Amino acid sequence: MESQSIRREPASEERLRENGAADAAPVSLQLIPDYCDASAALFGNDIQWIALAKAAFSDWAKQAEPVMHAEAKGWFIRDVSGSWLEFREAELFGCAAEELREGLLGLGLEEPGNVLFQLSGERIAQVVLHDCRGNPALLLGMVMREGYPASLDNLMRLALGFPSWLYVHIEKTAGAFLRAERLVEEREARKKDILFQMALDLYSKIDTDEVLGGIIRRINELYPEARIDLLMTQDQPRSGLPVKVLNFTGMDEHVCTRAFMEGKIVIDECLQPGEFQMAVPISGKQGIYGVMHLHSHKGNFGPSDAQIMKVLSSAAGSAFENAKLYEQSNLLVNELRLINELTKQLNQSLKMHDIFNFASAELMQIFKADYCCILQLDQETGKFAVHAANVPAILHETFDENSGFAGMVCKSKEPVIISDYWAKPQAPVSRLMQLTGARSLIVAPLIVHEEAKGAILVAHQQPGFFSYDNYKLLQVLAGHIGLALTNASLHAEVRRMVITDNLTGLYARNFLDEQVGNHQKKDICGSLIVVDIDYFKQVNDTYGHQVGDEILIQVSKIIRSCIRDTDIAARWGGEELAIYLPQVMTEQSLKIAERIRFRVEKDTRPSVTVSCGVSEWHWKDDKISVESLFYRSDMALYKAKHVGRNRIMIG
Repeated sequence: MESQSIRREPASEERLRENGAADAAPVSLQLIPDYCDASAALFGNDIQWIALAKAAFSDWAKQAEPVMHAEAKGWFIRDVSGSWLEFREAELFGCAAEELREGLLGLGLEEPGNVLFQLSGERIAQVVLHDCRGNPALLLGMVMREGYPASLDNLMRLALGFPSWLYVHIEKTAGAFLRAERLVEEREARKKDILFQMALDLYSKIDTDEVLGGIIRRINELYPEARIDLLMTQDQPRSGLPVKVLNFTGMDEHVCTRAFMEGKIVIDECLQPGEFQMAVPISGKQGIYGVMHLHSHKGNFGPSDAQIMKVLSSAAGSAFENAKLYEQSNLLVNELRLINELTKQLNQSLKMHDIFNFASAELMQIFKADYCCILQLDQETGKFAVHAANVPAILHETFDENSGFAGMVCKSKEPVIISDYWAKPQAPVSRLMQLTGARSLIVAPLIVHEEAKGAILVAHQQPGFFSYDNYKLLQVLAGHIGLALTNASLHAEVRRMVITDNLTGLYARNFLDEQVGNHQKKDICGSLIVVDIDYFKQVNDTYGHQVGDEILIQVSKIIRSCIRDTDIAARWGGEELAIYLPQVMTEQSLKIAERIRFRVEKDTRPSVTVSCGVSEWHWKDDKISVESLFYRSDMALYKAKHVGRNRIMIG
């Protein structure tokens, strides 16, 4: 190698041969072949070998320094190809140190043995070290002091000790490597043991919250340095576990979204350098239930981690699925038992008021709700009426059939669930939600024979309180409540038909007898008015029976308009009508009878008149039976007819 500053001046053999240097044999690195091969497998690249050689050279040079310092300015080690050089200087050279370094790196291995030569004005002694196969491996050399006789003897003797230092560093490095490899193997074995224990633990659990808690604990054991998040598509657990809802909004490229959509493990680098994340889907036979998200700042996740997490994912998914199916089966059994009990209780009463109140109380207890409201649709008025509510402000209020959630579910015939009413400005206006400030809501229509008869609203102050299972259960219960209300309505209608006269709409005589007897047991007094239409036979003969019936209807309407809601008006028989006035004595009943008589004569078309008989009873008098009371009124009516009709008499 030649340049302006470096000039190689090889020394001739005659001129540099001193003390038998040329006859010396080359120094050999006596490495055992198998050991050499094993070392090459461990440190199998040039960079690792160079590091070992340099470290060995540093220790060897320190040990040989007292001997070499007497005759050398410095000493060095390099490879035979001149690709690297390590120099140890004892004092300044006659030339620039960089020139000498570059010159040494440029030298090839042209001499078969150990050599002395000149380079950039310095005398160099160089010993070639061979491996056990006879191939050149390393070169050790010295820069000789001026005036010191050129000799290779000391260098060769010192070079014989170099392999020992190299062996020491190989042993240290190999030992460290083997220890690291053993630690890795132990860690992998521990991970497999944790996986086995986790599988046993998870498959023994039948509660989804316990399964999720077990997953989190086991991942913490596997990766204590990593941050772990569990994101689930199902409802959040009830035991306070750190589980989040898997949100897909604006997260199309997020590793968790990719893992869930692709159904495989995704490993990616975080935005921060040196940080990595792994998303593992929790997969069962029926689908993917969530994602385990691991975030590490201590290195990347490798193939072994992916394999371990794949096994964990399968075990966790199957265990969660089994627990979920078990919970669902229990839930279905409990729901069937609940439906059976509720139906039995509802059928024990045929009174609408009792059914409304019982259903409202039961629904609040079943769903742990804060508020409940039941509305019924009046087919005649086309309006919803609130028949049961634990909010007094809306009880008995009426709403248009198209208003609010009740109108919406009755129109669609499908239930509705609202996680947060106040976060949905497009939601229908709800009087219940506005008055209470509640946030969670489920609404179900009362469907009977494919017709909407009303609606049930169940609300809670906490957002996201009701689950999809609650939503489905309310739909089922609403059907049974609607059927119970229909049965009660039919029963009420049949009873009304039994106790009501079909023509006049007044009560039947047997109902009047029953009610008078009941009032006599608890009241202190009462009056009875018997009304008879004068010359009713002539009306039928003159105008026909249809007009006669119309006259009966007109008189009945007048009577209802002249009495209180608590008074009882009935058709006594034929054209005779009767009115019982609880807690009313004769003086007041005469005024009511006169009002009826006046209105009938004035408002009927064709005009007719009536005669009235009035009687009373009082608790101080001798006990009077219902039959006696009617007899006295009837006798008074007979007197009124006998003296000229269109008048009132007292019996």
